[in-house]
Amino acid sequence: MEELLNQWLWKEYYWLPAGRSWKDIGDDAVGTWRPLPRDLFLTLPLALGFIAVRFVFERAVALPLSRALGVCDRVRARAAPDPKLEAFYLQKKNHFSQGDVLSLEKHCGLTVRQIHNWLRLRRNQDKPSNTKKFCEATWRFVFYLIAFAAGLASLIDTPWFWNHRECWRGHPRQPVTEAQYWYYLLELSFYWSLLFCVSVDVKRKDFKEQIVHHIATIFLISFSYCGNYVRVGTIVMLVHDSSDFLLESAKMFNYAGWRKTCDSLFVLFAVVFLVTRLIIFPCRVIYSTIVESQDFFDPFPGYYLFNSVLLLLQALHIFWAYLILRMVYKFVFLGKVERDERSDEESEVEEEEDGGGVEEESCYDQRKDLLNSKPASLANNCVLNNLTHQRRNINSRLPKAR
Repeated sequence: MEELLNQWLWKEYYWLPAGRSWKDIGDDAVGTWRPLPRDLFLTLPLALGFIAVRFVFERAVALPLSRALGVCDRVRARAAPDPKLEAFYLQKKNHFSQGDVLSLEKHCGLTVRQIHNWLRLRRNQDKPSNTKKFCEATWRFVFYLIAFAAGLASLIDTPWFWNHRECWRGHPRQPVTEAQYWYYLLELSFYWSLLFCVSVDVKRKDFKEQIVHHIATIFLISFSYCGNYVRVGTIVMLVHDSSDFLLESAKMFNYAGWRKTCDSLFVLFAVVFLVTRLIIFPCRVIYSTIVESQDFFDPFPGYYLFNSVLLLLQALHIFWAYLILRMVYKFVFLGKVERDERSDEESEVEEEEDGGGVEEESCYDQRKDLLNSKPASLANNCVLNNLTHQRRNINSRLPKAR
């Protein structure tokens, strides 16, 4: 099996420039690593470790922090227990037709309206709370912040951080330091953990784009490690981490209701994102991988594959930049950021509320505002009703007067 893999999968023609072999990769100097594909198997248990650490972190750190910052959850009315409706909901979720509801009506003894109300209440029960979203954002914020600080500390003294041409000098015989080795493996393990947890995390507006992003990132990190593109790979990861922790911090304060802090952090995130993803990444990093690298070796299959994945990431950056610019437009002309257009908007339908007050805010101030608004609403309705009755009386008297 190993011989077959070496002959087909690890063929030097696909992975390395012409005239280079696997023996040219790495260095045996003290404190350095030689990138080997088998190192990537270590990322799977590390990903499971990240999931375990996240489970503990969200309950021991993020949850108390959410209470300290005043994160409020909606108190949702629960649907009455009904085994038949529960089985129907678990099977169909939101993908059911009117014919399915009519068929269910015969078996449950309920009206169509009652079934729709029950399904609405049951669907609202599954909507994630602000506390859950806050805990997820806090976990990602902590990781991205630590990863960015550690990556910057390990790269700021390297020559290829300032001059990207140094990423290709001597390739592929480039030693990998211990810091770069763990930076790579931990970043890859974290994205594996995000991909494993995508089914239980909050499903957002750009759910499909996030899946594509995670898969492309995992493939890019794995491929660049096997081909010893570690120098340029660390720069790519640093560019991405530079804005992600700002976004997660803005989400945290958004769920806590700190609007001014959230808006300020979002504007800062938008500036950093647009500069790093639309200027630095394409004009410096991708330009170096496509153009400057050819000064050191001729294009080969791995060269085209590596740059294709980078261009796919850049296409996702453009998509997210469009959503961010929409938010900037709302902030400039409306004076506030109403919601996170990039990835914080849930992909499911908006939460419906019952006319009789099925759901109400758990915070006292929000309940107070709701109660204060009801007398005014009732007064308006009374005024409208009086005007309507007076108009009808006048119209009924006109024929008699004539």
